[in-house]
Amino acid sequence: MHVIRFEEPGVVRLAEEPPDELLPGCVRVRTLYSGVSAGTELTAYRGTNPYLNRRWDAERRLFVEGRTHDYPLSGWGYQEVGEVVEAAPDVADPPLGSLVWGIWGHRAEAVVPAVKLTGHVLPPEADPLTGVFARVGAIALNAVHCADIHLGDQVAVFGQGVIGLLVTRLAVLSGARVVAADAIPGRLELARRFGAAEVFDVTSGSCAEFVRKRIEGADTAIEMSGSHLGLHEAIRTVRRGGRVVAAGFYQGDGIGLRLGEEFHHNQVQLVSSQIGAVASWLAHRWDVERLQRTFMELALRGEVDTAGLVSHVVDAQDAAEAFEMLDRRPADVLQLVFRFSGSSS
Repeated sequence: MHVIRFEEPGVVRLAEEPPDELLPGCVRVRTLYSGVSAGTELTAYRGTNPYLNRRWDAERRLFVEGRTHDYPLSGWGYQEVGEVVEAAPDVADPPLGSLVWGIWGHRAEAVVPAVKLTGHVLPPEADPLTGVFARVGAIALNAVHCADIHLGDQVAVFGQGVIGLLVTRLAVLSGARVVAADAIPGRLELARRFGAAEVFDVTSGSCAEFVRKRIEGADTAIEMSGSHLGLHEAIRTVRRGGRVVAAGFYQGDGIGLRLGEEFHHNQVQLVSSQIGAVASWLAHRWDVERLQRTFMELALRGEVDTAGLVSHVVDAQDAAEAFEMLDRRPADVLQLVFRFSGSSS
């Protein structure tokens, strides 16, 4: 059974591992497609992920000296789609032959508890590739919830990669007027298609000054690029007392983040959004599973065009070349998807 493995920084190969035993309450799923979350998975490819350099103490919720993970790293992957090919005798749902979405990593097959696939069956008419967006869609929706958007709010979204584009679309569906910022013209054009009222090329100047020429400042900014410079500009862009949602995966020291300037003088609220949990004020009625299902409902109804985000579908055996492309030419790639042998296309 094949699995995509990071052997060390910059080294990826398709490795073999034994198939898991089918346990009671579980199904065996043969993978068709596995989606890549570029920001997170490049931290494994480059060796910059904090889990590789610090130890996460889950009880105290602190990073301390040591390591949480070490190479080789197997099965990373944000969202998979596969066919249920075997079920334990005590399992009736999901049925054999159904296509399901879930999380089991970049591997050819997996044994998954059936309860984790409840409500995850794709309708027969759906494009299977839609399923690889459930997790990234939930991340985007989580950031929008953290932004606490209201009808008519002025929102700036920094970073128009896959998740940033989904944030733009979901913010528009939530009633916001969105200014989308990025450095890649093609992504800014997609942002317009996803409903952005205006777009801004960050290589041309200051987005904060662009926004403040028309209004006092954005009510909210959602930072998705993972750049400390982007986060600083997001802070500059919001009005006094405005909110910035930091949802990018920031690496290393915060070079360029000057908290003594606009953050301090404009009393800016800074909120972190991470898919490990929902916004604290919504935790009594929302959870990550609801975020995923809500996004999938939107995508399957056609309110979010996920098909337009897939730029590359690559055979799993070519994973090394795919990650090299993602690392060296990120502007050429939007959503990268690995295709396993179970796929017919």
